[in-house]
Amino acid sequence: MKIRELVTDLAATLREEVLPHLGAHAGRAHSGAAEGGDVTFQIDEHAETRMESFLAERAPEVSFYSEDRGLVAAAGERAEWVLVVDPIDGTRPALAGLESCCVSVAAAPLDSEPTMSDVQVGCVLEVKSGRSFVAERGQGLEPAASLSENRSLERMFWTYGFRGRPARALIEVLGDLIDVSSVGGGTFDLGSATYDMTRIATGQLDAYVEPGSRMIDEVPAIRAEFERIGGGSVLNNSPYDLAAATICLEECDAIVTDAYGEPLAARPLLGSDHSFQMSCVAAANQELHAAICAEIDTGIERLRAATS
Repeated sequence: MKIRELVTDLAATLREEVLPHLGAHAGRAHSGAAEGGDVTFQIDEHAETRMESFLAERAPEVSFYSEDRGLVAAAGERAEWVLVVDPIDGTRPALAGLESCCVSVAAAPLDSEPTMSDVQVGCVLEVKSGRSFVAERGQGLEPAASLSENRSLERMFWTYGFRGRPARALIEVLGDLIDVSSVGGGTFDLGSATYDMTRIATGQLDAYVEPGSRMIDEVPAIRAEFERIGGGSVLNNSPYDLAAATICLEECDAIVTDAYGEPLAARPLLGSDHSFQMSCVAAANQELHAAICAEIDTGIERLRAATS
């Protein structure tokens, strides 16, 4: 079995399943809750079901972890590989018929506790356009990246996400960054971490910033607000949100860390509750990345003061 081929074929199959449903109001029906606590829409259920049937037929010896199903072990002997799949990263943009929705598939050898550094192949496939990004560890990114050379916060084009995050608290942390770049640069909430991050590879954006998990870790009182917004669950980025996009950016020499500026490499790959979730700062270059992290440090102190 060629794991890269399996990853890209699964991504293409999921796009084929989701594409006819883009913008359809019927897909907005709720069909339950995902493993991590987010709402499962009807469009998500279509994709998850297609994924299960594809893998049962094509690669029953491969385990998978998905947003809605959690970890599903392969039948029979112990699997050598696990696929980490978000069948629709950007469900809400998909339901609105927007382009910022992607299929995200990553593959890692399945030892006892694989981490982000164990990911060997990642594929991000845009549902609406069909544009793909495929990376294999040590082999670079296809297509080749075109990273922005901007190093100025004032001219930064960047993105963040409010879904599941308490807006007032998030603005306490990111407000100065938004203000400094909102006229000379641009700020966006596009609704998909994988779409956001791959815009760095295309040169359309300079950075993606998501401090949610750090906010909870450093200001524990704010967790109740995350749970209020998330219907009892914390809905920050899980490994299935970041695994494929992270290897894509690492393979084109962009910078990807958590919101402390620390590597994601040692973070566990298979899980979705708060202990597995990760903050993220991705940037086109080291200088811009350091400036963003310094602003987050200051923003966290503002949040701490505001909640004390």
